[in-house]
Amino acid sequence: MDSQIETQGIVVVGEDICEQVISRADAFVAVEQVFAAMARGDAYNFPVVREAIGHADALYGFKSGFDRAGLVLGLKAGGYWPGNAAKGLTNHQSTVCLFDPDTGRLSALVGGNYLTALRTAASSSVSIAHLARKDAKVLGMVGAGHQSTFQLRAAAEQCDFDKVVAWNPHPEMLPRLQAVADELGLAFEGVSPEELGAQADVIITITSAFEPLIMADWIRPGTHIACMGTDTKGKQEVDPALLARARVFTDEVAQSVSIGEAQHAVAQGLIGEGDITPVGAVINGDHAGRDSQDAITLFDGTGVGLQDLAVASVAARLARERGLGEVVRLG
Repeated sequence: MDSQIETQGIVVVGEDICEQVISRADAFVAVEQVFAAMARGDAYNFPVVREAIGHADALYGFKSGFDRAGLVLGLKAGGYWPGNAAKGLTNHQSTVCLFDPDTGRLSALVGGNYLTALRTAASSSVSIAHLARKDAKVLGMVGAGHQSTFQLRAAAEQCDFDKVVAWNPHPEMLPRLQAVADELGLAFEGVSPEELGAQADVIITITSAFEPLIMADWIRPGTHIACMGTDTKGKQEVDPALLARARVFTDEVAQSVSIGEAQHAVAQGLIGEGDITPVGAVINGDHAGRDSQDAITLFDGTGVGLQDLAVASVAARLARERGLGEVVRLG
């Protein structure tokens, strides 16, 4: 984004256009770059606002921030409406507002639903690229909801996997993952959580659980785990003892210890804030990341506003370049 954009009006980029213009590779690069900028101190997230609004059982809030390196300023507004599924809508709804950092004028409105799924998958795939063993062959998927297929597709581009093992509390949902595995030419097996830990070289957890689904002693040396579902106080996907065994990385340390997977291990005194490393430090070459084939690495993906702004900025730029989206002016 630059100051010239505001003279071109506000580009409105709908969900359908987001799906047309931005690829998984675009999202990977955008998220990787913003994690690196965060670790250098060139980008920062503002405090998150999240409230129960007292209507429709909805949670609503804002994530915002500024990437000084990429000159991206804005916010994502939205939340969770549990009754939407019955209306034919997705329960999570969000919109990204981008502003010209030179003038403060609104430059783009971008649909945030597809991009949220894309950026979350990009986040775990960045962690796999920088922390997983290069010879990883078996991908373990814990969870088979809407987000899981985005995770599987993105992860498959980072390693030469030959098999997917999966577990979900509702096994009738596993065919969703199997269909993607079949499409990618990967063998697929539904397994127990214990067997998943015994087979997988890389594990992605993407659930809305409030209790540990994967226990520390099920995980083999050398495994990389991306915990992507815990983004709220009280949520939990893995045994806190696993974080004590692992080298722990995250998108943002402040969120990791307060609303991320690390909240439980920190509360129990198993690890401290100083034991958690921003993955951007690995991207920048300031931290070794994985330092042995036997190390267990864990990425606590809490989801930060800068991820949303990064991918939305790319979508807005590509939409402009391709003459897509509607351009409007507020005066």
